[in-house]
Amino acid sequence: MSPLTLIHVGISLIGIGSGLVVVYGFLTGKTLRGWNLLFLTTTIATSVTGFFFKFKGVTPGIVVGAVSLVVLAVAVVAFRKGWAKTYIVTASLAEFFNVLVLIVQSFQKIPVLHGLAPTGKEPIIAVLQGLAFGVFAVFAVVGIRKLPKAV
Repeated sequence: MSPLTLIHVGISLIGIGSGLVVVYGFLTGKTLRGWNLLFLTTTIATSVTGFFFKFKGVTPGIVVGAVSLVVLAVAVVAFRKGWAKTYIVTASLAEFFNVLVLIVQSFQKIPVLHGLAPTGKEPIIAVLQGLAFGVFAVFAVVGIRKLPKAV
Protein backbone atom coordinates (compact mmCIF):
# COMPACT_ATOMS: atom_id res chain seq x y z
CA MET A 1 0.00 0.00 0.00
CA SER A 2 1.44 3.37 -1.00
CA PRO A 3 1.88 6.13 1.60
CA LEU A 4 -0.83 8.18 -0.16
CA THR A 5 -3.26 5.26 -0.01
CA LEU A 6 -2.45 4.66 3.66
CA ILE A 7 -3.00 8.33 4.55
CA HIS A 8 -6.18 8.53 2.46
CA VAL A 9 -7.66 5.37 4.00
CA GLY A 10 -6.69 6.45 7.53
CA ILE A 11 -8.28 9.87 7.10
CA SER A 12 -11.35 8.25 5.54
CA LEU A 13 -11.84 5.89 8.47
CA ILE A 14 -11.48 8.74 10.96
CA GLY A 15 -14.03 10.70 8.92
CA ILE A 16 -16.47 7.79 8.90
CA GLY A 17 -16.05 7.13 12.62
CA SER A 18 -16.39 10.77 13.62
CA GLY A 19 -19.33 11.11 11.23
CA LEU A 20 -21.14 8.32 13.04
CA VAL A 21 -20.60 10.18 16.32
CA VAL A 22 -21.95 13.37 14.71
CA VAL A 23 -25.04 11.54 13.50
CA TYR A 24 -25.48 10.11 17.01
CA GLY A 25 -25.45 13.72 18.21
CA PHE A 26 -28.22 14.56 15.75
CA LEU A 27 -30.30 11.62 17.00
CA THR A 28 -29.89 12.59 20.62
CA GLY A 29 -30.23 16.34 20.14
CA LYS A 30 -26.67 16.95 21.37
CA THR A 31 -24.22 19.45 19.94
CA LEU A 32 -20.86 17.76 19.68
CA ARG A 33 -18.78 20.67 18.40
CA GLY A 34 -15.38 18.95 18.53
CA TRP A 35 -16.68 15.83 16.79
CA ASN A 36 -18.32 17.98 14.12
CA LEU A 37 -15.06 19.81 13.47
CA LEU A 38 -13.14 16.52 13.27
CA PHE A 39 -15.77 15.09 10.91
CA LEU A 40 -15.74 18.11 8.61
CA THR A 41 -11.95 18.35 8.55
CA THR A 42 -11.32 14.68 7.86
CA THR A 43 -14.14 14.31 5.37
CA ILE A 44 -12.89 17.31 3.40
CA ALA A 45 -9.37 15.88 3.56
CA THR A 46 -10.69 12.51 2.36
CA SER A 47 -12.31 14.09 -0.69
CA VAL A 48 -9.30 16.26 -1.47
CA THR A 49 -6.73 13.46 -1.13
CA GLY A 50 -8.86 11.29 -3.40
CA PHE A 51 -7.93 13.65 -6.23
CA PHE A 52 -4.20 13.03 -5.66
CA PHE A 53 -4.40 9.52 -7.12
CA LYS A 54 -3.48 8.90 -10.76
CA PHE A 55 -6.26 10.24 -12.98
CA LYS A 56 -7.78 7.53 -15.18
CA GLY A 57 -10.74 9.47 -16.49
CA VAL A 58 -13.97 10.45 -14.82
CA THR A 59 -15.04 7.62 -12.52
CA PRO A 60 -17.87 7.29 -9.99
CA GLY A 61 -15.25 8.00 -7.30
CA ILE A 62 -14.28 11.29 -8.95
CA VAL A 63 -17.93 12.31 -9.23
CA VAL A 64 -18.68 11.39 -5.60
CA GLY A 65 -15.56 13.28 -4.47
CA ALA A 66 -16.57 16.42 -6.38
CA VAL A 67 -20.19 16.32 -5.23
CA SER A 68 -19.03 15.63 -1.68
CA LEU A 69 -16.83 18.73 -1.71
CA VAL A 70 -19.78 20.88 -2.80
CA VAL A 71 -21.98 19.36 -0.08
CA LEU A 72 -19.20 19.86 2.47
CA ALA A 73 -18.79 23.52 1.46
CA VAL A 74 -22.47 24.07 2.23
CA ALA A 75 -22.10 22.08 5.47
CA VAL A 76 -19.19 24.24 6.62
CA VAL A 77 -21.14 27.44 5.94
CA ALA A 78 -24.22 26.02 7.68
CA PHE A 79 -22.14 24.92 10.68
CA ARG A 80 -20.49 28.33 11.02
CA LYS A 81 -23.75 30.26 10.59
CA GLY A 82 -25.80 28.01 12.86
CA TRP A 83 -28.17 26.82 10.14
CA ALA A 84 -29.01 23.64 12.01
CA LYS A 85 -31.39 22.01 9.51
CA THR A 86 -29.10 22.68 6.56
CA TYR A 87 -26.13 21.38 8.53
CA ILE A 88 -27.93 18.19 9.57
CA VAL A 89 -28.95 17.45 5.98
CA THR A 90 -25.55 18.22 4.43
CA ALA A 91 -23.52 16.47 7.14
CA SER A 92 -25.75 13.39 6.88
CA LEU A 93 -25.34 13.43 3.10
CA ALA A 94 -21.55 13.79 3.42
CA GLU A 95 -21.45 10.84 5.83
CA PHE A 96 -23.58 8.84 3.39
CA PHE A 97 -21.02 9.56 0.66
CA ASN A 98 -18.27 8.30 2.98
CA VAL A 99 -20.22 5.10 3.66
CA LEU A 100 -21.09 4.72 -0.02
CA VAL A 101 -17.40 4.66 -0.92
CA LEU A 102 -16.69 2.36 2.05
CA ILE A 103 -19.21 -0.14 0.69
CA VAL A 104 -17.70 -0.11 -2.80
CA GLN A 105 -14.12 -0.28 -1.53
CA SER A 106 -14.97 -3.09 0.90
CA PHE A 107 -16.35 -5.22 -1.92
CA GLN A 108 -13.26 -4.49 -4.01
CA LYS A 109 -10.61 -5.05 -1.33
CA ILE A 110 -11.94 -7.57 1.24
CA PRO A 111 -11.61 -11.05 -0.26
CA VAL A 112 -14.75 -12.58 1.28
CA LEU A 113 -16.88 -9.63 0.11
CA HIS A 114 -15.17 -9.54 -3.27
CA GLY A 115 -16.23 -13.16 -3.73
CA LEU A 116 -19.86 -12.07 -3.30
CA ALA A 117 -19.56 -9.31 -5.89
CA PRO A 118 -16.52 -9.88 -8.11
CA THR A 119 -17.52 -7.39 -10.82
CA GLY A 120 -18.79 -4.67 -8.47
CA LYS A 121 -22.09 -4.55 -10.34
CA GLU A 122 -23.95 -7.21 -8.37
CA PRO A 123 -27.30 -6.29 -6.76
CA ILE A 124 -25.94 -6.71 -3.22
CA ILE A 125 -23.87 -3.55 -3.60
CA ALA A 126 -26.81 -1.47 -4.85
CA VAL A 127 -29.02 -2.86 -2.08
CA LEU A 128 -26.49 -1.91 0.61
CA GLN A 129 -26.00 1.54 -0.89
CA GLY A 130 -29.78 2.05 -1.00
CA LEU A 131 -30.11 0.93 2.60
CA ALA A 132 -27.32 3.29 3.64
CA PHE A 133 -29.06 6.17 1.89
CA GLY A 134 -32.34 5.32 3.60
CA VAL A 135 -30.70 5.06 7.01
CA PHE A 136 -28.93 8.41 6.72
CA ALA A 137 -32.10 10.06 5.34
CA VAL A 138 -34.04 8.80 8.38
CA PHE A 139 -31.25 9.97 10.69
CA ALA A 140 -31.41 13.45 9.15
CA VAL A 141 -35.19 13.64 9.57
CA VAL A 142 -34.97 12.47 13.19
CA GLY A 143 -32.13 14.92 13.83
CA ILE A 144 -34.18 17.82 12.47
CA ARG A 145 -37.15 16.78 14.62
CA LYS A 146 -34.89 16.76 17.70
CA LEU A 147 -34.07 20.44 17.19
CA PRO A 148 -35.57 22.74 19.81
CA LYS A 149 -38.86 24.24 18.64
CA ALA A 150 -39.08 28.00 18.24
CA VAL A 151 -41.18 29.70 20.90
